[in-house]
Amino acid sequence: MTSSTPRRTVLAAALAAAAGTAAAAVPAVASAAPGGRAPAPGLVDNRFWSSYADWRRGTAAGTRAVPGLRPGLVIDRPAGRTDHTDPHTGRTSTWEYASWTSPEYTPAVPATEVIASWNARTPPGTWIQIELSGTYSDSTAVPRYVLGRWASGDGTEDIRRTSVDDQTDGRSSVWTDTFAIDDPASGLRLRSYRLRLTLYRAPGSGRTPTVWRVGAMASDVPDRFTVAASAPGPARELAVPRYSQNTHVGQYPEYDNGGEAWCSPTSSQMVVEYWGRRPSAEDLAWVDPAFADPQVCHAARFTYDHQYEGCGNWPFNAAYAATYPGMNAVVTRLRSLTELEGLVRAGIPVITSQSFLEEELTGAGYGTAGHLMTVVGFTPAGDVVANDPASPSNEAVRRVYRRREWENIWLRTKRYDANGKVRGGTGGVCYVYWPTGPTPAQRRALRSLGLR
Repeated sequence: MTSSTPRRTVLAAALAAAAGTAAAAVPAVASAAPGGRAPAPGLVDNRFWSSYADWRRGTAAGTRAVPGLRPGLVIDRPAGRTDHTDPHTGRTSTWEYASWTSPEYTPAVPATEVIASWNARTPPGTWIQIELSGTYSDSTAVPRYVLGRWASGDGTEDIRRTSVDDQTDGRSSVWTDTFAIDDPASGLRLRSYRLRLTLYRAPGSGRTPTVWRVGAMASDVPDRFTVAASAPGPARELAVPRYSQNTHVGQYPEYDNGGEAWCSPTSSQMVVEYWGRRPSAEDLAWVDPAFADPQVCHAARFTYDHQYEGCGNWPFNAAYAATYPGMNAVVTRLRSLTELEGLVRAGIPVITSQSFLEEELTGAGYGTAGHLMTVVGFTPAGDVVANDPASPSNEAVRRVYRRREWENIWLRTKRYDANGKVRGGTGGVCYVYWPTGPTPAQRRALRSLGLR
């Protein structure tokens, strides 16, 4: 196993039980289902609030928009107090809180899945909660779901960052970090949504979280076992640091069983350092000095989801990357390998999620129910150059994978496991991290995907 079983696998299994298929939403890519029938086109819709005007448009209850080079949202005057019992420590504490609710947003098409992302700083003794509510396509209300309770730290003053299980109304559910319609075949969709941010702090402390970005990727796309081949673009390879998760096997098993399951934080750390950021010596003082690459241990600790009991929570990884100065980070879907090439060509590496049998990806040497790797380039023939953390050493991390194989395992939504059972594919999910001052080419590439 290269990573713990992802929520994508669990979600696909649940949808299979509800709808008789292993359904999972993915981006629009021309593809052929078994039997040659082309599925209907789908869509990915990104909407993020991050500007001063964005923060002013929302509904504030005790929060205030802060202008500047990186506009944000902070607590102004608390709207009230509440008691919260942390399920992972058993500690009940009183917190002051204030909130901000986004305007109602209607995606370009009604959605079967929504994944939120946020970029924030939470000083000790502060935290944030992200919730989604909305309207179904039949005009009934979607209940308010918690998409995450998050703090950047895990000190004695902090809550334990966590997803929330067992959220459903029988028509939709939240699977770790993903809102999903339970039975997409029914035709039910999410027509519109709002996100609510609640900022918490210890009473009288005067501290405040600062939120720079919140938003979501909504998608409604068909299932497919295969996708059509794309034409290669120009070759380019980015100089992204290379780290192996396997050099950390057995280290800090309290965080997702140690390095053998750290593909997501290892990938996140590679890209954070590509952009010139890294934890300080003080940040790393807790790591055993005998361990190489202590920053990978640090990334695992500070992406860990105490409910999921793993480091693979997608938005938590993006939120971790954005704790570094001047970094933006989101979880999204891309519609094609061509879109990924466009980001790499602009100088933006992309962390991708995929699952496959060993024989489906030549040269990998393993199979996985869910794994993260970083795409850093393309060869002149169009093959994928990836920093694959599931490698025996840092020197072995750079891999070249056959374009056609890699494209299909990343973008498909259905696959067969070793026993011939239908399982979910990862469907083009990826993390995109970029600095607050992107180049013009990077800005154009991001805006083409609805990212800004």
